[in-house]
Amino acid sequence: MINMKGVTKKYPNGVTALQGIDVSIQQGEFVYVVGPSGAGKSTFIKMMYREEKPTSGRVIVNGTDLSKLKDSQVPKLRRQVGVVFQDFKLLPSLTAYENVAFALEAIEEKPAIIKKRVTEVLQLVGLKDKAKMLPSELSGGEQQRVSIARSIVNKPKVVIADEPTGNLDPDTAWDIVNIFEKINVQGTTIVMATHNRDIVNTIRRRVIAIEDGRIVRDEQRGDYGYEA
Repeated sequence: MINMKGVTKKYPNGVTALQGIDVSIQQGEFVYVVGPSGAGKSTFIKMMYREEKPTSGRVIVNGTDLSKLKDSQVPKLRRQVGVVFQDFKLLPSLTAYENVAFALEAIEEKPAIIKKRVTEVLQLVGLKDKAKMLPSELSGGEQQRVSIARSIVNKPKVVIADEPTGNLDPDTAWDIVNIFEKINVQGTTIVMATHNRDIVNTIRRRVIAIEDGRIVRDEQRGDYGYEA
């Protein structure tokens, strides 16, 4: 599903965020990305949905070489890749339903299909009864559920989550991870950058640890491996 081959990223300010990254993530995997702040995790994650481009090396997602992708083709890529952010990034003037539907409206999906699919994903994340509420009327956890629903409404092959529980209390964080578990069971690949030690150590999945822009550990059923 995702392959990185010799990926290095150097920013214009001289910072080298990634150095010689080689990694392969298979369809259906659930992968945690861990490491200290500033280690290169966010850059690693952003490579997968073409928010950042490598200085050298190749990033291949679902058979598409992102280094050869034209800017005009990026929206098509992102219909195959769902992205969930720490700060939700919802449109404040739209209801929960409308925020999720927006992703399908943008590709001119049929209204009947939009209604069916949006209703399905809001039910999956436990928000069917709050579809008409604005983001300001929802809790942080509920806003993140809307964000997740929006990320999966297109039935992407992979969902990439960058610190999705970072702004949430512990109980709500568990609720969010359990939703990712449900999505993963349905066959969607999940790649999740996180600082949440308890979640990584309790729900054991593959762990990729990044330090100083390099992968220092890649373990099936790994643990967090850093002091809290």
